Amino acid sequence: MNRKQLIVSLLTLLSLMTVPLAIQATTITTCTFDKDTYHQGETGYITVAIYNDKEEAIRITELSATIDYYYTDENVYIQKFYTNATLPSEIQPGNSSTFHVSFSLPTNIASGYTHVYVKAITELWNPPSSRWYASEHPTYQPLLYIESPYKEQLEEQVTINEQLEDQLEEQQTANQQLDGQLEEQMAINKNVTNMMYLFGVVAVVFAAVTVFLFIVNRRMRVLTQPIA
Repeated sequence: MNRKQLIVSLLTLLSLMTVPLAIQATTITTCTFDKDTYHQGETGYITVAIYNDKEEAIRITELSATIDYYYTDENVYIQKFYTNATLPSEIQPGNSSTFHVSFSLPTNIASGYTHVYVKAITELWNPPSSRWYASEHPTYQPLLYIESPYKEQLEEQVTINEQLEDQLEEQQTANQQLDGQLEEQMAINKNVTNMMYLFGVVAVVFAAVTVFLFIVNRRMRVLTQPIA
């Protein structure tokens, strides 16, 4: 190996020692949505907290969220959203920074759960060379829930059915009360009829006794008259 080749090899080794490629200097500690449930056509945002666990500063050069959309016709569409923060953004050692990534959902996206691929591209500060060098790309995959548009209709129908069941139970209770009142009225009518029959029989007997007494009284009067 000649002198020129030796110098090139030493420079290459030195550059490998001074350039920190793919060093684990950044971590996405939290990644949350602004709400638990979304509907078709809605907008929202993801809150991303990034922590620098190294002894030197890092900076975020790109922060994105990629969503694999499954449409109702089972076609797949991938859309990528970026943070609205001004980049690059530096994070000092031992500190965290919070970013937001806004997104919008298509009106015909299929309901259910889908993973969102959140990715940050970072650079690490290198004091010996006074330069920024590419660092790792931390990722996070929060789970996005899209509620079915038919769920609200189903809940409304369930509520209507429950109200109808309550009305039916109330009607059945009212019918039972009416049946009870009808039976009670029938019993009263039966008692009245029986009493009327009894009064009728008593009246007939009373009339018969009266006629009998009247006849007996006349005969007694005839028998008691003196003979001329």
